[in-house]
Amino acid sequence: MRIDVLGLQAFVSIAERGSFHAAASHLNLSQTALSHRIRKLEEGLGIQLLQRTTRQVSLTKAGTALLPKARRIFEELGTSLDELRLDAEEVGESVEVGCLPTIAMRSMPEVIAEFVRRHPDIHIRVHDNSASEIADKVQSGEAEFGITIVAANRWDLDLKPVVKEPFVLVCPRNSQLAAAPSLTWTQLEGLPLVRISAETGNRILIDDALGARREKLAWRYEVQRVATAVSFVRAGLGFTILPQLALDIAAAEELAAIPLRSPTVTRTLGIITRKGVALKPAARELLSLVVDALKSERLTS
Repeated sequence: MRIDVLGLQAFVSIAERGSFHAAASHLNLSQTALSHRIRKLEEGLGIQLLQRTTRQVSLTKAGTALLPKARRIFEELGTSLDELRLDAEEVGESVEVGCLPTIAMRSMPEVIAEFVRRHPDIHIRVHDNSASEIADKVQSGEAEFGITIVAANRWDLDLKPVVKEPFVLVCPRNSQLAAAPSLTWTQLEGLPLVRISAETGNRILIDDALGARREKLAWRYEVQRVATAVSFVRAGLGFTILPQLALDIAAAEELAAIPLRSPTVTRTLGIITRKGVALKPAARELLSLVVDALKSERLTS
């Protein structure tokens, strides 16, 4: 059974004030509207709650039994709302964003550190997921915006390109290749290479750019994640090809990133947001810091 909250509110107000006039004034209603609420409540219950005369209003036996129960309903509701309000105050404001793992490792720590310095009470949650998962989270509203690869976009998302990032060969700094200013894809033939899974957007970009030439390369290993590919290079198992920003700062101390040409393969990083939905002020500020950080990266041409 649906609870007629407005009717109960009207009933309690009349019972406590002893008149329709005083109750209507308290609830900021006309007496006609108040009478309508009581009539609807009584009809829904199938019983009379108030005994009306020209001079006074009194409770029937059923009304007398209902009054303490109705009061308890509103007291419990008020307590529950107060608890929710306190919980919200304890949690505080939060911002959730989606971000490619490679960008989350390299660019986001400094961005978030600066944001937290400005807003120490705002909680940040980063969903470091794949491009498709980021789009899902932004589309559902779980993330306010996403930092991802610019590709075929969904109709209800806006996409803004920010920076074009080249793919590079990652090799140990003590390798002879590390001294080369750049390398062609032909020069990679015969080298043991670590390949990223076909499920990733990075792999698709490389395969599309190389076409049939990709079959001439010695793809010795295949892994699912960029971090695994980097660990294979560190162990001396071979070389890998990654977007330049995928090589985090720590790895860059012992590994070198060599530009690749003929062809130059790039990916475009951008920001996706829900179409027609304005960002919260905190999310807008965080987004601005992210864009500035991406644009400030020193990328090979």
